[in-house]
Amino acid sequence: MSSFLVPDRRRWFIVAIIFIITVFSYVDRQVVSILKPILKDEFSLDDNGYALIINVFTVCYALMYPVSGWLVDKFGARKIMFWGVVTWSFSSIGSGLARSLFPFAFFRSVLGLAEPTTYPAQIKVVTKWFSGKLRATANSISVAGGTVGSVIAPPLIASIVLAFSWHAAFIIPGVVGIVVAVVWLLLYREPPKGYVTDTVASDTDTEAGPSFSWGQLWGRKSLWGIVLIRFITDPVWYFILFWLPGFLMEESGLSLSQLGMVGWIPFLVASLGAIASSAWSDWMVRKGKPALQSRKLMLSYIAFMAPVILIPDSLGVAVTIIKFSVLAAVALSWIFTESVLIAETFPLNNVASVLGIAGGFGAAGAVIFNYLIGQFMESVGTGWIFMVMAILHPLTVLLLWKLIRPEIPGKEIIN
Repeated sequence: MSSFLVPDRRRWFIVAIIFIITVFSYVDRQVVSILKPILKDEFSLDDNGYALIINVFTVCYALMYPVSGWLVDKFGARKIMFWGVVTWSFSSIGSGLARSLFPFAFFRSVLGLAEPTTYPAQIKVVTKWFSGKLRATANSISVAGGTVGSVIAPPLIASIVLAFSWHAAFIIPGVVGIVVAVVWLLLYREPPKGYVTDTVASDTDTEAGPSFSWGQLWGRKSLWGIVLIRFITDPVWYFILFWLPGFLMEESGLSLSQLGMVGWIPFLVASLGAIASSAWSDWMVRKGKPALQSRKLMLSYIAFMAPVILIPDSLGVAVTIIKFSVLAAVALSWIFTESVLIAETFPLNNVASVLGIAGGFGAAGAVIFNYLIGQFMESVGTGWIFMVMAILHPLTVLLLWKLIRPEIPGKEIIN
């Protein structure tokens, strides 16, 4: 136990707990996409109705994300993470107990309100515990639980449904989430005073140091850069989360059991790719390149891999899975590293708020994209969707270089 108390060891235990939390947040989130055909039959939905179910979650997610960031900066990561995980776990259980569309949609909306607490709390913790030489790697490992959750979700959910029912696929992960929340509350502690001092406004080692007010944040160019990037690029990842499993079953002809065997591959590749790209940017920092420049270089190179999605699906299911795996790695690399950009651009006491604002706009972009997909997928097909997803990340590279810069309290509002 004494070895655990050593800060250099404790911080990796904390990363491991966050990893597990994000695993189950994504399992709870992913159930709907895996069970899309079943839920459409259960509640008599078409693709437009399915899009509505997704957007019940996503709209609440978008609205609550900025509030969650403010709550984390105000009350601390430990408390907000705990109550967030407990709430979304109970909402998952409620979804499993629902027997009609209205209560099911209600519990999905609660899930959307609760899950945004996870990521502002996570980046606040990583910023406190890790310097720039390891921050991107630690961040990517802790939030990679999300994609690991997406990896294990298809076989896990398929096996639960085949063994029990679709209701159990919501209830069992929800129960596990409550247990993990209790473990977090018992084990998390703040780092020792002065443990990390390379964040913006590092002349202080407490959260009472220089920072922007909520209103001042909206006048910073870097905030708008992060917001626009998330709004434009996040829909790609949301498509992979909520539409890819159903696409593989309905368009590529996979059964639920076959999806359980191969549907996890894009998410595993995304997770490994995002961790590798984060480690690459950390390597550049250790070699002496400025942290922000290292992140921007890595993201720029990765962005131009996105057009691989334009490879025709007619070449077979294997090719479809490969191209989505590459696109997923691109999307997740950007999401992971955008959080690190925030940590290295804004004061510690603003990090969670900025991530919350940006995440809310990212979810808002996904809401619009989900609506358009629901309206036009059946009538127009998927070609236009792939064309859009191929260009979104390359388009945002200019924003990345032009708008993202360190934001120091006391300087002019628009710099």
